[in-house]
Parts: sequence; structure tokens; C-alpha cells
Amino acid sequence: MSVADFVQHHAASVNRALEQILAEQQKSIPDRLWQAMHYSLMAGGKRIRPVLMLECFAACGGKSNIMPAALSIECMHTYSLIHDDLPCMDDDDLRRGMPTCHKKFDEATAILAADALQALSFELLCQLDAPLEHRAELVMRLTKAAGGQGMVGGQMLDMQAEAHRVEDVLQVERIHAHKTGAMLRYCCEAGAILAGAGEDAIEACSRYGKSIGLLFQVADDILDATATETELGKTAGKDAAQHKATYVSILGLDRAREVADEMRGLALEAIEPMQARADHLRTLANYILERRQ
Repeated sequence: MSVADFVQHHAASVNRALEQILAEQQKSIPDRLWQAMHYSLMAGGKRIRPVLMLECFAACGGKSNIMPAALSIECMHTYSLIHDDLPCMDDDDLRRGMPTCHKKFDEATAILAADALQALSFELLCQLDAPLEHRAELVMRLTKAAGGQGMVGGQMLDMQAEAHRVEDVLQVERIHAHKTGAMLRYCCEAGAILAGAGEDAIEACSRYGKSIGLLFQVADDILDATATETELGKTAGKDAAQHKATYVSILGLDRAREVADEMRGLALEAIEPMQARADHLRTLANYILERRQ
């Protein structure tokens, strides 16, 4: 199976489960709100975050069904994308090659759809068939990864950097360790925790997730500077047009590519003790570096 096929196989499983959850929710949600939630959640995407959780779970010896936790992270991620695209944030008209939620519906509906998806994320975690202490641990870690200490805080730093023309790569790293990296790191830690892994394995997955988070963002910055709008599924060259602080704008394209390769190396090093059980995690690290969309 090719890397692309491997990712698509996982994504197809996640998509089927998402459709089932949405169908179960439909009768209890106002129709227009449900339509906006469904539109954004099922607009495509590679489902990298659920895949990371599922594969860290497998690498740590997990055997049960943790799909609700995987769906939870995709709901949280989609909420963040809807908000990120709003005119008061990054102001984008396209997401995954389709009109953004506020363009398809309206701004108020988009905000409410995002809010509902955030709430659904925690509902799914609470319904997970796992020990109570594991569910409580995941809720705590997700609130930190998604909130002011993580993704939301990173968005604030990103907006401030845009206003003040940041030119320090350490500041760029701080932004994206929060905005992108915290959630990716959570996915890897959550998979290990749900597998009942020991502290060493949880820490290995955490270090892997931290490196993957930075790798993902550097790769995104490179794509924004080099890929077409068709490849990206969103507006190309937007970072440069908005004078955003990125790895490419600070380091240049060649050095950014070197940093991406270094982050892949650190990710692979983190999971080396897992040996053959982590083969799919190695595949994912290579895929994130080499993807074209």
C-alpha cells in the first residue's frame, strides 16, 4: 500500500464514523446549523490528526475502539478552521477547494457551527468507552492544547506577529508550537494514554508529536510559497501577501526545507525505541514532509 493509499484508508474510516455521528445528531440540532456543521466537517481533508492518534494508539499496543476520540479531535480542528477563515481572522474565501463556511452560509452561522463542533468534541470524549481516569486526562489535555495555552493562544500570537512584523525564527517557532503543534502533540499523547502505555512510551509519543507539529507547520509554509491554489485547496501565496511571519519569510526557502528535514529526523528518533510497531508513524512523518497539498 502506498503512503497516499494508507492515509486515504484511514481517512475513509474516519469519514464514515463522522457521517454516523452527524446523522445521530441531526434531529436534535437546528437544520441550518447542522448543515453548516456537516458542510465544514465533511469538506475533505487528510484527517492527519485522527490518524496520528490511531497510529500512536496502535504503536503502544492498543487494541480497543478509540474512534470517538479520533472524531473528537477532528471536530475540534474543524472548529478552528472555521474561525481561522473568518474576515476578522485570516479572511479566506476557500478551504479545501470549496467556499469557506462563512461564504457558503454567513458569518453568524459559521461562528455557531464552529462553537457546536467544539462542544461536540468534548461530548465525544465523554462518551468514549475508556477508563474514567483516561477520559478525564484527555479532557484536561485537550482543553490545554486547544485553549489559551495552546491553539487559541497561538492564533493570538500569530495575529500580533502580523501586526508587528516579527523577524525572529524563535518567535515563529513559539507561535506555531502553540497554534499548530499543541493539537498535534495532543493527538499523539492521547493515543498512548488510551493504549494504557507507560510513562516512557507516552513521553516518546509526546516528543514525536512535538516534532511532527513543527514539521507540519514548516511544510505548510513551504507549500504556501511554492504550491498552486489547486494543489493547496485554498488561496496560494497568502502568507507573503499578508506579511505573515513564517519559516520561509524568516529563513528563506532552502533553509526552511532543511529545518523540515531536521524535524522529521527528530520525530523518527523519538519513536526509535518502538521499533517495528512504529513503522506507520515513520510513514506519516515522511508523508507530512513530502506532501504537495
